[in-house]
Parts: sequence; C-alpha cells; structure tokens
Amino acid sequence: MTDIKKIHHVAIVVDSINEAASFWEDMGLIVDNISDVPEQESKVAFLSLGDAQIELVEPTSDTSGIARYLAKHGPGMHHICIEVEDIEAILLNLQQKNYRLINPVAQITEKGRKYAFIHPQSTHGVLVELYE
Repeated sequence: MTDIKKIHHVAIVVDSINEAASFWEDMGLIVDNISDVPEQESKVAFLSLGDAQIELVEPTSDTSGIARYLAKHGPGMHHICIEVEDIEAILLNLQQKNYRLINPVAQITEKGRKYAFIHPQSTHGVLVELYE
C-alpha cells in the first residue's frame, strides 16, 4: 500500500472565519492565510498546529455544498485530510475494494496539489480528504 504521510488538516465549517479564528487565536494559534476557493464557493483559513493544520471553511454563496452542509448540520467538523504519497494508487485501491468515492479521479487545486474525497458512507461517517 502507498505511504500515508500524516494528518494534513482537520476542516471545520464556520459561519464566519473572522469570528471562529478569534477563538483559535486566543488559544495561541495564528492564521497563516485566508484565501478564496472559487470552485468550492468558499473561503478558507489555515492555522498551523505542529506539522498539521486546522482549516476553517466559510461558504461564500448560499448555494454551495459548504452552505448546504452548514444549513443542515450547523458549524463544526467537516472532514479530516490525510496527506498521501501517491493519491492515484490509493484511489485505485479503494475503487477495487468498492469504496464510494466522491472524486474517483484526483482533482487539482489552483496551486497544483492533488486531492480527492472519500464518501462518509464508506468511512463510517467521516468525510475523508486525500491530499498529495
């Protein structure tokens, strides 16, 4: 099996990045950056925590997947992201074992990093993101 490196980040859906970030900053963490993610109709903020990060995700439209999630579930943990060595090999392995994948083919961020999501029905209720 291809190497799994580490937990890259834990994502938390929030109504407001600014309001949510104040708690984490009071805990001693620092917002590394805030950026728009137009393809997901959201903006994100990352806070470093050791060699992992906490990602705050705020919807930028009422129709985005994040907005629908927020309306249904309220603010809270959204997904866990695992950094991997070879995302294509892992996706192929999971497909061969009939796991439900939201992204059967890796997507590519604006910065050129590959990612894919595994459906919570296959992971006992946790949305899992793979990140290379």
